[in-house]
Amino acid sequence: ILTDHDFLSLFVSQAISNIGDHFHLLAWPWLVLTITADPLQLGLVMAVAGVPRAIVMLFGGALADRMSPRTIMLWSNLIRMVIAGGLAAVVASGQIQLWMPYAVAGVFGIVSGLFLPSSEATLPRLLEPQRLAAGNSLMMMAAQAAQFAGPALAGSMIALLSHGANLGPAAMVGIGGAFAVDAVSFAVAAGTLLLVRPLPAFGSRSHPMRDIADGLGFVWHDRYIRILVILLALANLLLTGPLFVGLPTLAATRFSDGAAAYGLLLSASGLGNIAGMALAGATRPSANVLSWLSVGVFPLMGVCYAGLGLVSSSTVAAVLMLVAGLGNGFLAITVITLVQRIAPSHLVGRTMAVLMLSMYGLGPISQVVAGLVLHLSVSWLFIGSAIGLILPATIALLNRSLWQLAPIAERTAAPEEPTFASAAAEPGPPGVPSR
Repeated sequence: ILTDHDFLSLFVSQAISNIGDHFHLLAWPWLVLTITADPLQLGLVMAVAGVPRAIVMLFGGALADRMSPRTIMLWSNLIRMVIAGGLAAVVASGQIQLWMPYAVAGVFGIVSGLFLPSSEATLPRLLEPQRLAAGNSLMMMAAQAAQFAGPALAGSMIALLSHGANLGPAAMVGIGGAFAVDAVSFAVAAGTLLLVRPLPAFGSRSHPMRDIADGLGFVWHDRYIRILVILLALANLLLTGPLFVGLPTLAATRFSDGAAAYGLLLSASGLGNIAGMALAGATRPSANVLSWLSVGVFPLMGVCYAGLGLVSSSTVAAVLMLVAGLGNGFLAITVITLVQRIAPSHLVGRTMAVLMLSMYGLGPISQVVAGLVLHLSVSWLFIGSAIGLILPATIALLNRSLWQLAPIAERTAAPEEPTFASAAAEPGPPGVPSR
């Protein structure tokens, strides 16, 4: 499949963009902590990025179904290239002011809300159905490889250019360098996208809000998917803040190697995700074993996060992040498989958009709360998150049949509860691609 010129160009574009994303992901909290030394400010900046991304994402999904996703991705990369390049110059010159991260975060959030659904909608228009599975597999491998290698490279580069400085003005050179790498990655990704042939744009006779309402309605009326969305929303409410606000604060205040330690922790998490996804794809447990494994992921991650609140060694913390990532990767593949088995083919794309919204939507709240808790105690942020995971674990335990794929696959087209699709039986507009 790599001999296909268009797919290879898209693959290279996304792989480079993924690496740049992780330089951005590591440099961003380090910048805010260097300016303010205040985890609450970090939580607020992350929330400013998360709120517009969550709001725009559903509209971005409808837009990607109506026009060429390649065009949306191309302009998204160009806009972010200019912003990241400007931010790199300002940071390296030492002229950065607090309002700038807020402004950049808001713009990045809007653009990401448009980019993410388009990136998911491109491959089905580029490859024949029989090659789609191979294409998705290669894309996922590239994303996970970037999640493993990117943070470690970024952390090491920031530490090297900052001559070992943890936080403070001396760290600005390294942070600016990381944003410069991010800008270059957007430029290369945009240039490589130009090598991909123009993709078709699909029209629609219905209003975009109707398309969005169809997806939301189906998710709400299908009991299994509704429970999955609730579980993911709860888990992300409990884990997003500790991961994106608590972890950099932990690395900056408790570990002497600072940015390098933060990069190590994120890379360990990425490696664990790769292993968890591989485990979920390679094993074929019975329905009963699968249900217990899926229920057990939440207590496993709770133990790991509680441990993060207590350890004083970055190496031990990396091992805990590795194990937590393994559980997260296993859960991610299991949930995606469940959704693909349950949702009608013409609603899979919109159902996945709602699922993504459940992952991103409560993130801003989690990040602000994490910033507030960090004023009191770094340890209790992680321990409190671990205690809170009892709630999704209990819901999963009470709905163990959710994880038994055989009964789900045997459901009739008209389940016990009427789905939104069957309730709104008017024929939808033709030509909207399914995922």
